[in-house]
Amino acid sequence: MTMFSDPQAAARYSEGPVRQVPGFHALQQMTCLLLAERVPPTGEMLVLGAGGGLELKVLAESQPDWRFLGIDPSAPMLAVARDTLGPLVSRVELLEGYIDDAPDRAFDGATCLLTLHFLLAEHRLRTLEQLRRRLKPGAPLVVAHHSFPQGAGEKRRWLERYAAFAASSGIAPVDAGRAIEAMGARLPVLSPEDDVALLRQAGFETVELFYAAFTFKGWVAYAPEPPS
Repeated sequence: MTMFSDPQAAARYSEGPVRQVPGFHALQQMTCLLLAERVPPTGEMLVLGAGGGLELKVLAESQPDWRFLGIDPSAPMLAVARDTLGPLVSRVELLEGYIDDAPDRAFDGATCLLTLHFLLAEHRLRTLEQLRRRLKPGAPLVVAHHSFPQGAGEKRRWLERYAAFAASSGIAPVDAGRAIEAMGARLPVLSPEDDVALLRQAGFETVELFYAAFTFKGWVAYAPEPPS
């Protein structure tokens, strides 16, 4: 993730998701709707991987009385988030760090978009556990990231589909090809089945798939509620 430490790369970040993530704007819209099912009108949201500020801006615009804590390990990306948010930043606290650096209090909901695929399974599990610990009973978590079958032939087929989408969206085919070679070699992607298992192992309940777009999957899951 060294690219996110480069101020110039961080400044160009907003160009990437629309070209690389099928249905990116719809993913953000669906995230807002899923959260609003349970988050109260004056809720407080935890946004992990908030650098760039893209989802923070959409969430803040959709819910004018929500407040946010946005966490990201990259100072350049957080600087971009401040610029992206503009006057909306008055409702957002931006924190440089990881989930362990978040205050130990209960939030009404959380998101982690296009982030967990950078983490090894054991680190991903700990991150999910720490997110759950910081959610009120019944609060929603929305996650979306690369998640596709990891069998040799299947993995290659889905990577090539990702590259084809990127190329059709304006990324140079040679760059899209380099991207999938790097992804295949270095990105610790899990299968959808393993992703769901980690969410459940972390203590989340009612894990539901809501988004599937080539190599990307998205789930909404809920912090457990006390027995009635």
